Amino acid sequence: MEMAWIPGGTFAMGAEGFYPEEAPVQKVAVDGFWIDSHPVTNAEFALFVQETGYATVAEREEAGRPPGSMVFVQPPGPVPLRDWRVWWELRPGASWRQPFGPGSDIRKRSAHPVVHVAYEDAAAYARWAGKDLPTEAEWEFAARGGLEGSQYPWGDRPEPGRANVWQGIFPWLDRSEDGHGTTPVGAFAANAYGLFDVVGNVWEWTSDYYRSGNARFSEIGPEGVDEIPQNPRVDSPPGATVWSSRVVKGGSYLCSQGYDHRFRPAARQPEAIDNGSCHVGFRCVRRPPQNAG
Repeated sequence: MEMAWIPGGTFAMGAEGFYPEEAPVQKVAVDGFWIDSHPVTNAEFALFVQETGYATVAEREEAGRPPGSMVFVQPPGPVPLRDWRVWWELRPGASWRQPFGPGSDIRKRSAHPVVHVAYEDAAAYARWAGKDLPTEAEWEFAARGGLEGSQYPWGDRPEPGRANVWQGIFPWLDRSEDGHGTTPVGAFAANAYGLFDVVGNVWEWTSDYYRSGNARFSEIGPEGVDEIPQNPRVDSPPGATVWSSRVVKGGSYLCSQGYDHRFRPAARQPEAIDNGSCHVGFRCVRRPPQNAG
């Protein structure tokens, strides 16, 4: 897979005025690193599985739970938006090989991002490839493409045709102007660093444990001082209640401007590390030896 060199630097991480977990905005710095130009595809993940015999979390039976993963189910009409369980279903047999469950396959989706990968699946692939998963700061810095302070990788307006996001009224009306579900990587223009699909298409795993809002920044650097955190990362869970969540970034094809406005570099949410779903994937980084760790 092609990788892009990100020169590193200082930037304003986070956003104000959207969701509380993205605030406060704070200056952080990252060293230079390489990052995959697009999310890992089904074809690339298949090579990993072929060479290692790896079975993903969704393909295993663990603690009495049958193999399966979360699949989006589009309602036939308007539904209350308070309960996400209306449009999500834990489907037995769903996995990266069968993204919609038994009877589906990826024969025509080799260039689509691999999905239904839990955190340990993404981390296992990264180790096999001699890479790592990005920290949240690395991911956001790269996704911004040098446009510090902009809401999107291309500017401040949510321009149609820039990313694979929900077109219509979520979750029941999708005009499918950019296709339905995931799209092949590279179907939309790259950002200024040459990175494709940094927003929309699939959420992407990072290595940081999830902490919300101010708690996140108290972990990566002191508040109220001029010191800028260098290569911040959240290596420890905040407590027993959400210990199993890591940060995912960038939004997916299920994000819409009217409901879930998270197809932005600053957007973030927790994802349970043992959870796979039809709209979460990943990409990897490689750091120079002096910056590895």
